[in-house]
Amino acid sequence: MSDEDHTFESTDAGASATYPQQAGEIRKGSYLMIKGRPCKCIEVSTSKTGKHGHAKAHIVALDIFSGKKYEDLCPTSHNLDVPFVKRTEYLLTADGTLARACDGHKDDLNLPTVVKVGEPTDRDKKVTAEILESVEKGTTIFVIVQAASGEEKIIQTKTTSG
Repeated sequence: MSDEDHTFESTDAGASATYPQQAGEIRKGSYLMIKGRPCKCIEVSTSKTGKHGHAKAHIVALDIFSGKKYEDLCPTSHNLDVPFVKRTEYLLTADGTLARACDGHKDDLNLPTVVKVGEPTDRDKKVTAEILESVEKGTTIFVIVQAASGEEKIIQTKTTSG
């Protein structure tokens, strides 16, 4: 081995961002991947077994980041990818920084109205207005950040009680 120092920019355990689940086990409110996007199921219906022996699941879901509607039709015995969805609460201080007691400050998030694809939703506009108002008034609030499949977004605000 050489005596050179190696610098690693990031580390990754190689864990997948999804896990498999049978389509027949998907319920309203479940998360799943449709067309490579993390979605939340809003409607699911199953058909009876057909002549080829498979019941089909018709799934309607909304993208958890953009709100776009997706549909999928697949045999209930087949596996679908389900994303690991994480919700984290951060304190938005009066100076506009996000802080969390266990892992310090977070400064790599945009306002919800800054979207990569499409237009911001009405909810994005409402949350952004609440954040800007809080910073302008110098008050402290909590923001809820949702993360899945390598994406993060501020999805909700919560006032501090006290």
